[in-house]
Amino acid sequence: MRGLFLAVFILATSNVFAKNAQFEFFNGNKTKIKNPFRLRDPFKRKILSLKAKRGKYSAFLKGNFFSNLPSIDNVALNDIKIVGVLLGKKRRAMAKIRNGKDTYLLKEGMRLGLDNAEIKAILPGGIVVVEKIKNVYNQEEYLETIIPISSE
Repeated sequence: MRGLFLAVFILATSNVFAKNAQFEFFNGNKTKIKNPFRLRDPFKRKILSLKAKRGKYSAFLKGNFFSNLPSIDNVALNDIKIVGVLLGKKRRAMAKIRNGKDTYLLKEGMRLGLDNAEIKAILPGGIVVVEKIKNVYNQEEYLETIIPISSE
């Protein structure tokens, strides 16, 4: 049974490959695509840059949470000033950007700044921010910064 199937398969494929591999839709013409292997695969989704600049109120996706609240992601840590702290079950800090009018609500675990620093603790005197950097020896190192409440 296997031998019969194999013989039919070889006979059928030999007829297909015996013809010169000319396809009818080309009609002897060449395509205008110079290097088809450099084209993007249409079945793969486009990868967006993580450092793409977002507008102030643009919509973004964090984990599984979609929000259009204003974000403070692309602001340097030196330009952030803490104007208040709310203590309770859920600790929150209120921050402003220097020369900015909007107030942002920060929570523990949020990432902010250009270096993607994480807010580790919100204390009555300010917030503790930890960022991962590479030192001179190309080793990862954690830098802890305390941003105090400003008295403006």
